[in-house]
Amino acid sequence: MRLFAATLATETNTFSPLPTSLDSYRESVFLRPGEHPEDAPRMCTAPLFVARARAKADGFTLIEGSCFAASPAGTTNRADYEFMRDEILAQLQAAMPLDGVLLGLHGAMVAHGYDDVEGDILERARAVVGPKCVIGVELDPHCHLTLKRVGLADIVILYKEFPHTDVVDRAEEVLDLVLKTIRGQAKPVMSMYDCRQIQSYPTTLPLMRGFVDRIKAMEGKDAILSISIGHCFPYGDVPELSGRVLVIADGDKAKADALATRLGEEFVSMRGKTQPDYLDVGGAVRTAMEQNAMPIVLAEPTDNAGGGAPSDNTTILRELIARRAESAAIGPIWDPIAVKLCFDAGLGAKFPLRFGGKTGPRSGLPVDATVEVTGLVRDAWQSFGPTKVPLGDCAAVKVGGVEAVLITKRTQALGLELFTNLGIDPLARRILVVKSTNHFMAAFGPIAKKVIYVDSDAPLSRDYRQIEYTKVQRPIWPLDQDTQPGLIY
Repeated sequence: MRLFAATLATETNTFSPLPTSLDSYRESVFLRPGEHPEDAPRMCTAPLFVARARAKADGFTLIEGSCFAASPAGTTNRADYEFMRDEILAQLQAAMPLDGVLLGLHGAMVAHGYDDVEGDILERARAVVGPKCVIGVELDPHCHLTLKRVGLADIVILYKEFPHTDVVDRAEEVLDLVLKTIRGQAKPVMSMYDCRQIQSYPTTLPLMRGFVDRIKAMEGKDAILSISIGHCFPYGDVPELSGRVLVIADGDKAKADALATRLGEEFVSMRGKTQPDYLDVGGAVRTAMEQNAMPIVLAEPTDNAGGGAPSDNTTILRELIARRAESAAIGPIWDPIAVKLCFDAGLGAKFPLRFGGKTGPRSGLPVDATVEVTGLVRDAWQSFGPTKVPLGDCAAVKVGGVEAVLITKRTQALGLELFTNLGIDPLARRILVVKSTNHFMAAFGPIAKKVIYVDSDAPLSRDYRQIEYTKVQRPIWPLDQDTQPGLIY
């Protein structure tokens, strides 16, 4: 038995001012066959990572393709996308004949000329391997679960958790189902329900937590092989942006249709009930400073690099400085120029620095202050569940009672290492500000005495009605009140 595995992934914010090029992938994940590290998967590479570990025991030969992934930003350059895609397709062709293909994709990637990148990859891969080869795909739930990709793949499984701590578990499931299908032990059939809605669904909050737990309990019983909930990615302006429910049954399409419909209707009933409450910047900082317990975590989803934001907005930082907050830390702020200047100045230096507020009007005003360089580290990493995420060279600077973590490789707050790399103990700080929507909860939730969500003036508006969509199929909630949810596949 012969399987091929590869990755091509990013999450595209089509409104972002940050174009995505080949250099963006080189900065994050740019691995040729055989180069994937042994220690942990990288962004969207879990299918290859899992297949490599299991190949001998499960009796198959793995042919490794390239793995390319970039931090979320704007639309990928067309020529660069086609270069990466065609490299993987050439590897796929050279690996023939194949029994199965494992693709680690994101699901919300857009390139110039390609609104459905994953559908394009699957269409070309299917043309190479033919109809009998089993194609299994792992996607992020913040994806556009298009009809094209569901029609072309045999197995599509999304992470269930938000924060995405289950990427390896879901990759194991993709591999299990691909192997069972090849061996004739399963006949996967898929059904999909379109809920016609745009919303955020953290699984750390009770309503979504209960929904996901009940779904997991249904799998493996009564011919149900897998259930996936597509949250959608609100900042990707593409036609099939929508929350969707995907059910895979073992040979029974009617059963899959019925369950997808039932779960889809329940998902629709959760509209407006799954997101946390938000405070404005002034209210959030004031509330945090009034607390006696520590640490208090302020989350800033509107400047989340994981959603394509620059992560250089300074509004909360300037509010903390203006209110003379003590024992506070904020991160990450993406500012490679400021990091270089800090390294030039040296650890312990006090010097005038302008940092943050660089990318555009919604980055806020830059901070001009005499700072103390309190931490410097080269080529730093942070953990996120089983994966490792690069931060690049980092610096910590102190203004009054506030320390800011500056990074060179743009990403969101994920692991405690974001701070501990630089000698900042999160448990010893009264206030921690993290630029992240909900992924931070995996590491920071367990230590937080209170989590406060902040709706700042950064680019990622939490009111989706304020986003100027031009391609999204209407009607869709909350842009429209009268929608037509239903089974579409």
